[in-house]
Amino acid sequence: MTFIFMTFALMAILGGCLTILARNAVHAALGLVGCLISVAGLYVTLNAHFLAAVQVIVYAGAIMVLFLFVIMLLNAARPVTEENPVPFVTEIAGVAACLVIFAMVVIMNSFKAPAIPEAADRLQNGAPGPIGEALFTKFLLPFEAVSILLLVAVVGSVALVKRPEQQQEDLPEGELVGTFEGERQEVKA
Repeated sequence: MTFIFMTFALMAILGGCLTILARNAVHAALGLVGCLISVAGLYVTLNAHFLAAVQVIVYAGAIMVLFLFVIMLLNAARPVTEENPVPFVTEIAGVAACLVIFAMVVIMNSFKAPAIPEAADRLQNGAPGPIGEALFTKFLLPFEAVSILLLVAVVGSVALVKRPEQQQEDLPEGELVGTFEGERQEVKA
């Protein structure tokens, strides 16, 4: 069982790396789908079958359809070839990655293992009732924060992909600007 868990963990890491490193937005979304399905496999190895089903239905299904809809709506499927419009984004991402790695090291060094039998009894092997009760009572604020985070992610993707409108240049008098039902239209001053 440990080998299967490690395999799903490796697949989740590879899917996350593909999501980050892909130049095409559709390929990045497919990498995220692979990562989410691998996380569902991790839930199965932990005997949380309900969480695995919810992971596949809600995240790998509904949320990814929403993301792909936004990608296709905004024609973001084209590969990124231009230079980054945000100045110093690579440096900022590097500093953020170092901070995350530092935080993970601190968390790993200060981690205390929870009482597994008590936690397993409370969650009853991933049954929906206790999970829903925990989400909507003790963890209501983080649950709502995740929903706002998803909304911000969609709005941010729309803002990042939206192209500026092309401005028409001033055309000299008499120059052809377009046709309407076969007739020529000219600019008149």
